[in-house]
Amino acid sequence: MTTELNPEIGEPTETVTSGSVDPLTLVATGSEWWRSAVIYQIYPRSFADSDGDGLGDLAGITSRLDSLKELGVDAIWLSPFFTSPQHDAGYDVADYCNVDPRFGTLADFDTLLAASHAEGIRVIVDLVPNHTSWDHQWFQDALASPEGSPERERYMFRDGLGENGDTPPNNWESVFGGPMWSRITNPDGTPGQWYLHIFDISQPDLNWENEWVRAQFRDILRFWLDRGVDGFRVDVAHGLIKEDGLPDYTPPAEAGSMGGGAIPLEVEPEKLDDIPTPPYWAQDGVHEIYRDWNAVLSEYDGERVLCAEAWVEPLNKLARWVRSDEMHQAFNFTYLSANWSAEELRLVIDTSIASFATVGAPSTWVLSNHDVIRHATRLSLGPGHLQGDGIGPRDQDRPDPVAGVRRARAASAVMLALPGSAYIYQGEELGLPESIDLPDEARQDPTWFRTHGERYGRDGCRVPIPWEAGAPSYGFGPADAAWLPQPAGWDEYARDSQSGVPGSTLELYKLALVLRGENDLGFGRVEWLDDLGFGSDVLAFTNRGITVIANTGTTPVELPLEGLGELLLSSAPVTEAVLPPDTTVWLRAA
Repeated sequence: MTTELNPEIGEPTETVTSGSVDPLTLVATGSEWWRSAVIYQIYPRSFADSDGDGLGDLAGITSRLDSLKELGVDAIWLSPFFTSPQHDAGYDVADYCNVDPRFGTLADFDTLLAASHAEGIRVIVDLVPNHTSWDHQWFQDALASPEGSPERERYMFRDGLGENGDTPPNNWESVFGGPMWSRITNPDGTPGQWYLHIFDISQPDLNWENEWVRAQFRDILRFWLDRGVDGFRVDVAHGLIKEDGLPDYTPPAEAGSMGGGAIPLEVEPEKLDDIPTPPYWAQDGVHEIYRDWNAVLSEYDGERVLCAEAWVEPLNKLARWVRSDEMHQAFNFTYLSANWSAEELRLVIDTSIASFATVGAPSTWVLSNHDVIRHATRLSLGPGHLQGDGIGPRDQDRPDPVAGVRRARAASAVMLALPGSAYIYQGEELGLPESIDLPDEARQDPTWFRTHGERYGRDGCRVPIPWEAGAPSYGFGPADAAWLPQPAGWDEYARDSQSGVPGSTLELYKLALVLRGENDLGFGRVEWLDDLGFGSDVLAFTNRGITVIANTGTTPVELPLEGLGELLLSSAPVTEAVLPPDTTVWLRAA
């Protein structure tokens, strides 16, 4: 079977599923840059610190752009750098149109943007529309205004239940633990209404049924588009609209904090709306918002992009977020969550490409980000590690660091060979593992505090990355300071320890991106090689003349090199035509 992502063939339809038609008819249309781009996520506070205060900043990013140019990425995505009290590392925004002084100034951002464009690197900024900070002037105005006022209607305020309103409006539990509602105190000192916060108490949810809110965000989009940004990654894109009546809801135990659970990869179209959906996720009303935003971006030249962080399953339901007049991309968290299994990966790849192509969109591929355990650790863990929970020193399921990085390299080599767009999280090109043994007193994720230490949260994947072996803070900044402590022994992961070193993880990524670009794999086709007789533990396909073979099993596999051609790339050493376990190779026929 062949699964294709080709900008030159056919027109997509919106209602078929991958299993109901020949995948050759399911093709993405268009040649925009974002359809095949490799996009590098920068978590600003942990990327590069220019002034030695222990917190990364915009000037630090600008100073390291040469390394990203050398890596070969097409764009960078900046996690939030807006004005914020930083209760949730900047995802609690107090001013959407300014830079937090911790990160620099608007002038620093303009310098970074200009320098990036000069290097041929596009810039995507992270927009957080579901909620603001409680420090935002909008929320302060709401607190100072009476019930039912226009200011209150900008947020999700509700009366409590019971005789005195002492019970929250419903039973919803926050993603970070604890109730999803907090009660305010009126100016006269009496108990007031309750406000909704899907996340931390400091992040009140906006009321997206309110036209005033929608108008403000059109202006915010234009503010950054006018400065020249190339698009937006949209935080919690599936959460803006809540079900009418805000009914009680208890999620299943197997569901991650952002949604999902035991849902098939795809469902018959007529049954999609029958899938149980949390009343605060994936409501149909969000699509109207993104059609509106799409129209705003269409006012600007240069193929601006919207990418949805939408934890939505199944994949053919997620495809609704990337219809031609809505978002352009949506993160493929089903792929991120897949086990290191040839059979599972093949099924997810096929379903992903086919599902997104029904609406003319490319699939995206991602293995790590700032919210999940780094895949150099995660791929050596057992099941049961839900999104957002993290891992820490008291967890009994300890990773195997050697197996983890070996699988991570192999998995990355598969991902970067796939058609569509790929996302890289800062540090994964170094093989950086999760920082597990952070001391309790250093942790800063709200999840840690709201669950009273029951869940470690996301600090472990956010530790400042290493640049220079033996340097203060491994070259993260000019001093030893780092906002989260860096582990001992990270010299081997430092960029300067790997640059130019054959076989290093950094050089593996560089080579993969060169070959991906030279062969235009982002606009290619996955054609499975079922006639090679490798067995169920081996993933084998071609894409634009490149043969990719990955051994996800525990037994070496004979590799018929004479028939497959020249070895271009290997995630681990390959000798005597034997493909070891947890290894991926790229070959090209002579």
